[in-house]
Amino acid sequence: MKSINVKTYQPKLSEIAHAWHLVDAAGMTLGRLSSEVANLIRGKHKPTFVPHLDSGDHVVVINAEQIVVTGDRANQKMYRRHSNYPGGFREVVYKDLMATHPERIIENAVKGMVPRNRLGNAQLGKLHVYAGPSHPHGGQTPVPYVFNERQHGNRQAGQKES
Repeated sequence: MKSINVKTYQPKLSEIAHAWHLVDAAGMTLGRLSSEVANLIRGKHKPTFVPHLDSGDHVVVINAEQIVVTGDRANQKMYRRHSNYPGGFREVVYKDLMATHPERIIENAVKGMVPRNRLGNAQLGKLHVYAGPSHPHGGQTPVPYVFNERQHGNRQAGQKES
């Protein structure tokens, strides 16, 4: 019996193209949006995905101030950090962080969904989050990313996907 000699395709770093996507976060649920953005910056949507290379795309998220959480998470969800100094523990409630720095909410959610190593840090560098509808990446011509019906989350009835 003859054996089949099929080799697994391994892309080279020079063969990987990094596209730019524009995601409108207005009315989207935080977790659903974050998981889709994490897949885009990791490159898991591409057929040439390999976990040891940075094959992901750049993602520009706009309207981060209009993100939605369900239930009473706006009052209950806490963001915690520590400065590694005695008494350096800090807690911030979701609604307070939304009032001051809404882009950090999406950045923290996506950060928890990428690998915790140098590759994950490089992939997080491709995430660009802005609170309002404007962004400085017009020169890269980001393509609007279209979510399918399952991923719409809690979009209000009056909002249309563009």
